[in-house]
Amino acid sequence: MDKTAQYVFLVLIGSLALLKRVAGDPRAQIVNMTCANQLEHNASIFVPNFIATMEKISDQMRDSGFGTAVTGSGPDINYGLAQCYGDLSLLDCVLCYAEARTFLPQCYPYNGGRIFLDGCFMRSENYSFYEEYTGPNDRAVCGNTSQKASNFREPARQAVSQAVATALQNGGYAKAQVAVSGTNETAYVLANCWRTVNQSSCKACLDNASASVLGCLPWSEGRALYTGCFMRYSDKDFLNQEPRNGISRGTIIIIVVSIVSSLVVIAVGVAIGVYIWKRRYIQNKRRGSNDARKLVKLLHDSNLNFKYSTLERATGSFNDENKLGQGGFGTVYKGVLPDGREIAVKRLFFNNRHRAADFYNEVNIISSVEHRNLVRLLGCSCSEPESLLVYEFLPNKSLDRFIFDPSRGQVLNWEKRFQIIIGTVEGLAYLHENSKTKIIHRDIKASNILLDSRLRAKIADFGLARSFQEDQSHISTAIAGTLGYMAPEYLAHGQLTEKADVYSFGVLLLEIVTGKQNNRSKATEYSDSLTTVAWKHFQLGTVEEIFDPNLMLNNNNHSSNLKNEVSRVVHIGLLCAQGIPSLRPSMSKVLQMLKKKDEDLPAPSNPPFMDEKTMEFNDTSENKGYPFNSADTDSIATVTHSSFYPR
Repeated sequence: MDKTAQYVFLVLIGSLALLKRVAGDPRAQIVNMTCANQLEHNASIFVPNFIATMEKISDQMRDSGFGTAVTGSGPDINYGLAQCYGDLSLLDCVLCYAEARTFLPQCYPYNGGRIFLDGCFMRSENYSFYEEYTGPNDRAVCGNTSQKASNFREPARQAVSQAVATALQNGGYAKAQVAVSGTNETAYVLANCWRTVNQSSCKACLDNASASVLGCLPWSEGRALYTGCFMRYSDKDFLNQEPRNGISRGTIIIIVVSIVSSLVVIAVGVAIGVYIWKRRYIQNKRRGSNDARKLVKLLHDSNLNFKYSTLERATGSFNDENKLGQGGFGTVYKGVLPDGREIAVKRLFFNNRHRAADFYNEVNIISSVEHRNLVRLLGCSCSEPESLLVYEFLPNKSLDRFIFDPSRGQVLNWEKRFQIIIGTVEGLAYLHENSKTKIIHRDIKASNILLDSRLRAKIADFGLARSFQEDQSHISTAIAGTLGYMAPEYLAHGQLTEKADVYSFGVLLLEIVTGKQNNRSKATEYSDSLTTVAWKHFQLGTVEEIFDPNLMLNNNNHSSNLKNEVSRVVHIGLLCAQGIPSLRPSMSKVLQMLKKKDEDLPAPSNPPFMDEKTMEFNDTSENKGYPFNSADTDSIATVTHSSFYPR
C-alpha cells in the first residue's frame, strides 16, 4: 500500500469512527407492538392514507426526530405520530423509525396500532390521539435475565425520581444515573414524554410510569410503555452520550471534507467510503436484501415469472367482485388465465424494500418444495408497481371459514376433519424431515390451512417460514407469528426449532375438535385460553363437554367410538402443546399416534398458561412481567391479525 493509499485509509477509518461516535446506538430493538381492535373501513382508501402519513412523518424525522401527520377524512382518516427518544442522533433516529415503519403495517387490516422500540415510538389511528397520556394498554415490561441485590433498589428509585423531575423542566425528556454505593454498578434511567402532550399530562404520565416500572425491581431491566410517555431503567449503560442536536449529518460531511480539503482525490475516496458504510449500515437492518436482489433476476428469467398485465387482466383489474379475502400484508383475488386455468393472486400491500425480503423468502421456499399437502405456487410478478404471488386456486378457501362458523361447520363431520388433520400432519412432517433442508413454517393456524374441492388440506402462507440445515439445533430470529399459536420458548427467546410448529399444530388440533378459536377465546363463553380449558377437562375426564356439536352430525361411527377417537385427538393435541419443547413429539411421531389408534399415548404435561385478555404467556417463574429477555432484545411477538385466503 503506497503512502497516499495509507493516508486515505487512515482518514477513512478516522471519519468512520467519528460517524460512529456521532451516530451512537439507534436501539431499534422492538419491545412491544399493540394493534387496534377495529377493522379499517375501506382498504383502497385506508392503505394510501397510511402510506402518505408515514411519508410525511419520515421527512420530519430526518429534521427533528419527531413528526405528526394527518391524511384523509371521514372513517378512513389516518393520524400518525413518531418520536425518537432524546438521546438519539438524527442518523440513529432515521434508522429506528425505519424499523418501526417496517413492523407497524402488520396491524392491518385493523385501523391503528402503536409500537415501542428501545429508541423510538410510533403510533397510527383513525382519530386524533395526540393529547392522550393514559390508556388501557399502559403497562410495564420487566427484564428477566437477572435479579439485583437489595442495594440496587434505592439508587434505581433515585434515578427514576431525578429523571421525572428533570424531564418536566426539559421539554419532557431526561436521563439520569445514580451510582450504587460500595459497588462499581450504576442505575441508568431514561424518561421521555411525547411532544404532543402538555406539561401537566406529561407529569401525570411519568408519575404513573415511574410507579409502574419500579414494580419491576429487583429485576435488572424495566420499561414503562405508556400512552403519553416511555421510561426505562437498567443496570447497563444503554444511554447515548451525544445529544440529538449536537452534531448533524451536515456537520459530519463538513468535518470529513475539511480534513482532506487539500486532496480532492482523497476527499472523493472518503466520501465514497462513508457513503458505502452508511448504506451498508442501513441495509443490514433489512433482512436478506442481497438475496432478494439476486432472486429478482432469477425469477425474471424463470418460468415462474408472470407479466403484471396478464394477472391484472385475469383478476378484472383486481375487481372487488373477485376478492377472496385479505389480511396483514395483502388481498387475494380469484383470477382466470387466458388458457382457462383458475388462480389465486395475492396482491401485497406496502410494496417497498422493507417487505421485499418476506416476499422473496416465500417465493424461494415454496418453489423449492413439492407435496400434495402444500399449496402450489404457480409463479409471481415482481418487476412492476407491486408484488404479486400466483397460487393454485382452491375453491373451499381456508379451514377457519368452516370450523369457526356453526353453520358452515356442519359440512365437516368428524371423518372429514380427521382427514384434514392427517393431511396437515403429513405436510408438516415433509417440511420438517423429508425436504432437502429443514423448513419451519412459523405460522400454522386454521386460516393457513386451505381446502381443495375434495376438502383435502394444503398448508399455505410461507412468508414467515425459515429453513436451516439438519446439523443445526435451532436458529435465532426475530419473532413473528400469531399470538395464541406461538410456542413459549420461541416467544421468549427467539430460538426457533421444528417444535415451535408442533406447538402451533397442537393448538390447531384443539380448535378443530372444539370449533373454538384459541386467540379469540375471550369472545366466547370461555374465560381461559383454549389450551387451558382443554387441559382442565382432560384432567377431569370430561373432554367430550368441549366437542364441537357439529362432530355428531351424519356420524357413521358408534357414538362411543367417536368419543374415544376425538378424545384421543385432544390427548395428542395436548402432547403437542406442552410447555416443555423436548416433550413434544415430532410430526412423524404425531402421524404414527393418529394412525395407530390402539397405541398407548404418554401422559401430557401441562401447557403454558396464557393471559386470557392478551393471549400472552404467563411466566411461571417469579417474573410477573411480559416474557421479555433483555439479553435478547431482538425478540418480539410480531402480532398479526389475519383471516383470509391465503396471507
